[in-house]
Amino acid sequence: MMGVAAGGAGGGNGAAGRQPFGFADIREVGTLDVQAADRYFTENRDRHIAELKEFLSIASVSALPQHRGDIVRAAEWLAAALRRAGVPDVRIMETGGHPVVFGQWPVADHLPTALIYGHYDVQPVDPLDLWETPPFEPSLRDGRIYARGASDDKGALYVAVKAVEALSALDGRPPINLKFVFEGEEEIGSPALPEFFRRHAGLLKADVAVCADGGQWDADTPCLTVGSKGLAGIQIDVEGANSDLHSGVHGGGVQNPIHALVAILASMRGGDGRIQVEGFYDRVRDLTPEERADIARVPFDEEEYKRSLGVDALFGEAGYTTLERQWARPTLEVNGIWGGFQGEGVKTVLPSRAHAKITCRLVPDQDPDEIIRLLEDHVRRHTPAGVRVTVRAFPGSARPFLMPREHPALQAAGRVLAEVYGREPLVVRTGGTIPVAETFRSALGMWMVFFAFGDHDGNMHAPNEFMRLSSFDRGVRATYRYLHALAGCRPEELRAG
Repeated sequence: MMGVAAGGAGGGNGAAGRQPFGFADIREVGTLDVQAADRYFTENRDRHIAELKEFLSIASVSALPQHRGDIVRAAEWLAAALRRAGVPDVRIMETGGHPVVFGQWPVADHLPTALIYGHYDVQPVDPLDLWETPPFEPSLRDGRIYARGASDDKGALYVAVKAVEALSALDGRPPINLKFVFEGEEEIGSPALPEFFRRHAGLLKADVAVCADGGQWDADTPCLTVGSKGLAGIQIDVEGANSDLHSGVHGGGVQNPIHALVAILASMRGGDGRIQVEGFYDRVRDLTPEERADIARVPFDEEEYKRSLGVDALFGEAGYTTLERQWARPTLEVNGIWGGFQGEGVKTVLPSRAHAKITCRLVPDQDPDEIIRLLEDHVRRHTPAGVRVTVRAFPGSARPFLMPREHPALQAAGRVLAEVYGREPLVVRTGGTIPVAETFRSALGMWMVFFAFGDHDGNMHAPNEFMRLSSFDRGVRATYRYLHALAGCRPEELRAG
């Protein structure tokens, strides 16, 4: 799950010097000894990378049934790694799908409890012939480790495991209570996770979740991902005559379902990019001046972006910048449309059916069920005479997620990233949907902080996936410090909001 996409390499668009949080140096908490931690990670780095290579060699592809055994093997390997890191209570828990690796390290009731989340499953490797080295034979070259899962999410997840190992070795225990949920189904949409959360809500109770799936803005620029969009989707099926018709005999006398469908779709969005579905914007939370300034501070070169996509112009809702539209304004996109004759040449038919798939990316405070109802009502009102229309909602709807920027766990993350990277983190959102964040919020009542170190240019879901070893090095140091920084937060503050 790597939802944030870095923009072009140009300068910021209006607020480059702004400091979003005014992060101070991280506070000394408990037994935090940065120099000792740095020495530990340096002395053990070769072992850590060797272990990561072993983890990456397991073909834990969740989408393919033939890898079910590899999924189980990866879960067992990860559980053993947690135990080696010092976690006293580690279990492999069944879900009805792929297992969850759960762990907990209780320290003291008065301290905060953080739940670290990640996933050990990976994407399929096709097309195999485009890999320079085999995807499950990890290769080190040019300061990078190449393998499927190197960035998404085994490498990023293993950063958190090694940080906990350092806490055990240097301090004897973590500075806060820790829990771990590492799932094996993220790459297929986490179908078993909501029910797993409901069934084990008491066991999983914590004050805040820390997501070890994701990454920073680029190799040298940290970021805080504070929000992701929700999702709602429908299919529109339009039926006309009871069979395809001769367009010469029947044309001009019978409604064409493709024309009817095109009219329906055209009615949904204006020429200025604004969605015309009645009620669509009623619950949309407007950007504050502070949020717009955060986005303006992000380096984004529109000319380079256009060149990279091969387009000569950008398009979207008037009155907003490209990043504002992509991250913080709702969208409605036609993802597919089909009907009639699709073969080579011409077949003069008047088709009997036409279809389209639509998905909407949602922002706070939109509700996906309500959006689907609004879409159904709109289609019904704009259906031309002479056709019958059916609207079907897709499964997998998700609510949008937006972390309060003043949340103490987010503030602590910003301080640590500023210290480790030597520069202020950007405050970003993602136009993609990260269902697990809202699932943690709705099912377990906790906020999720994205604190991960995969490489966004690391070919996730593509051939030659990689993670920079420098990202791994920064990640273990930052995570070690972050868990100490969370000890300075009060549990009731973390749960608030």
